[in-house]
Amino acid sequence: MKFDPASEIQDHHVFGEFGGVNPSITDSSTFTFLKPDTMNELFDHEIEGCFLYSRHWNPSNKYLSEALSKMEGTESAQVTASGISAIACTILQICKHGDEIISSRTIYGGTWALFKNILPRFGINVKFIDVTNLETLKESINESTKLIYCETLSNPLLDVSDIPSLSNIAKENNLKLVVDNTFSPMVVTPYKLGADVVIHSMTKYINGASDCVAGCICASQNFINELTDINNGMTMLLGPVLDSFRSSSILKNLNTLHVRMKQHSKNAKFISENLDKLGYNIFYPGLNAHPQHKLMKTIMNADFGFTGMFGVDVGSLKNAEFILEEMQNEKIGYLAVSLGYYKTLFSLPGSSTSSEIPEDEQNKMGLSPGIIRFSIGLDNDIERTFNRIKKCLEKLN
Repeated sequence: MKFDPASEIQDHHVFGEFGGVNPSITDSSTFTFLKPDTMNELFDHEIEGCFLYSRHWNPSNKYLSEALSKMEGTESAQVTASGISAIACTILQICKHGDEIISSRTIYGGTWALFKNILPRFGINVKFIDVTNLETLKESINESTKLIYCETLSNPLLDVSDIPSLSNIAKENNLKLVVDNTFSPMVVTPYKLGADVVIHSMTKYINGASDCVAGCICASQNFINELTDINNGMTMLLGPVLDSFRSSSILKNLNTLHVRMKQHSKNAKFISENLDKLGYNIFYPGLNAHPQHKLMKTIMNADFGFTGMFGVDVGSLKNAEFILEEMQNEKIGYLAVSLGYYKTLFSLPGSSTSSEIPEDEQNKMGLSPGIIRFSIGLDNDIERTFNRIKKCLEKLN
């Protein structure tokens, strides 16, 4: 039976304390016990419906976590205060001193910096490779390897990870496959394709309003229990707690994600196809010319399109900077980092979201300084938006 993330969220019913259609917000850091032995029991293991301290769990975070696990088809989930904290906690829960990670070379710059500059301080080595080359991946595995890390759609070049094949390789070698699905919620469901852990920066599409920072980890119940263990759990002991009011706000926004993703994807496909006709080098998995277009069609949930992200190479940094200013003046959107907002956002990833990555590594990735990254908005008249972009590009000639 086809998995439908939107229907799963629709069936997630949580009532407020007094029957409200929105769940009540728990504005409390700690919780009362009627008897001492109940507190002792909860310190030993979780009691369903009973809460101890908000660094561990609180009802608001539980409600959102349950909805996210339904969306990704996992047994459980944990919300965090940022996407990067979700990544860090996941890695540190799985890996220890002497272990090794194999990571996609083309990933978000903050993740790259965490892997390259911080994890080695804890004795965790990271190999950066092209994970679309499965033979290179197999050759990179050794006895110290514990984890394969990738993004479903890479930031910023929109490479598509072959998650089923990566999962098979991981399982054959007793490794964990961790997938960042930030660019493609609902579009792809990595857990259903064999991933062990699925991560999101909820700051982006899931929340969709560019008004908060948040993350999540979706995985098996066993792994979430490990993360929240009072003695050894990374989300418990490192403390990336998401505020209850933000949890409540994101949960409301999550219920419109399916509508938003369809419009984002529809708009991105229209702009990409028309820019492609003008002869520009476009990075978008919805185009037939994209090297993983056929793969994308086999792993995606087609109802939600190919995502709302795309890139266009305008040839040079000077050209790109000129176009960015022109597009903001033409009210196409905002010159800003991040993504998933209802208005269009555009930036130069080489000098912003991927700026942590050295120039030689950017060259290996294929990230040229003239690439503009678009997070297309929910524009109702996308043809008007395209004509404005075209007008800006014509000023280069």
